[in-house]
Amino acid sequence: MADPNGHSWRDGMSSDNIKGLILALSSSIFIGSSFIVKKKGLKKAGASGVRAGFGGYSYLYEPLWWVGMITMVVGEIANFAAYAFAPAILVTPLGALSIIISAALAHIILRERLHIFGILGCILCVVGSTTIVLHAPAEREIESVIEVWNLATEPALVITAVFILIFHYIPQYGQTHIMVYIGVCSLVGSLSVCILHTGTGNFVIAIVF
Repeated sequence: MADPNGHSWRDGMSSDNIKGLILALSSSIFIGSSFIVKKKGLKKAGASGVRAGFGGYSYLYEPLWWVGMITMVVGEIANFAAYAFAPAILVTPLGALSIIISAALAHIILRERLHIFGILGCILCVVGSTTIVLHAPAEREIESVIEVWNLATEPALVITAVFILIFHYIPQYGQTHIMVYIGVCSLVGSLSVCILHTGTGNFVIAIVF
């Protein structure tokens, strides 16, 4: 994509940002496809034993489920590596693409019908992610150890909320309200473990909200 003056969107991105972009896209592909592979494994295991939804563990003996799990781990590693090259505001929105990939594969492989609102949601995900990526600002430099400490202690409230959901609400409402699990997943996902580059050239690891 180029403007009337002949400048490409790549001109405004560093080589590290492009590497992060590629890693983030790879992560979305792996994670999105892993859901479908694991679902196939769960269905196959459920056909020959007690389903996971009813407390069964037969899926642990299903190779297809483990393939999906390994695919997800590879995707998460790629996502972690992407944060080492590009700022969170560039990498995080691309995670929405895994939803699109999962929805498309579910429609094709699992024969799950994608309704008009699902299609509209996928389009909005693409538009939103593309817009943020094309206008992502430069990564902010970390200038002091104190600043790193402040960033590392900010997620305390989120972690507290996650433990409350896990130990208080999941035992009571986990079997009937999927939003409890979605809440845990979203809160944990908001804590991005990334490598922050300091002004002195040293690398430190911090948990950033």
